[in-house]
Amino acid sequence: MALRAEAALSLLETAVLFVPKLGALTAARALLAIPKLELVYEEPVTLGPSQASAETPEGKRNIVPITGGTFEGPRLRGKVMPGEWDWQPASPGGCFTIHADPMIQTNDGAIIDAGNVGKQCKSSDGRQGALLTTPTFEAPKGKYDWLNGGAYVGALDEVTSLNGTPAVRARFYRAEGAASAGQ
Repeated sequence: MALRAEAALSLLETAVLFVPKLGALTAARALLAIPKLELVYEEPVTLGPSQASAETPEGKRNIVPITGGTFEGPRLRGKVMPGEWDWQPASPGGCFTIHADPMIQTNDGAIIDAGNVGKQCKSSDGRQGALLTTPTFEAPKGKYDWLNGGAYVGALDEVTSLNGTPAVRARFYRAEGAASAGQ
């Protein structure tokens, strides 16, 4: 990896020397790779009634039981296993953090730990920003071990209802390869 970084730096220095009209920043952007996002899966997750807990040094905590759901993506599909929780501390400044650690089970029986953390804060005008998360996966060796590494990003929609049950919809993406900055 260090050799790759050195080669990129060398190319950048060459570009700056031989293409002075571009400037260093433009040359850097032309040489840097931009990852593409590949959908891993989308899931509606059903939720039980939230439970408030006592205030902690981090603020108030909301605990939301994960009661089930399904997931589907290009390379895997299955169900969200019930019995896990989403731990949500809320700070006095208007931010809250999610820390969900559900287990998912693929249609062929593989059980995968699908942890997910994220933070959402109100802006100074009181509006909530997007809730983006950082999922991590621990899959058994074999068919789904491609989930065990890499960089992932999640996007959660507002809590909705799924057949009358409170639910949240999440989409998870994997940063794949790299396209040139010009693409």
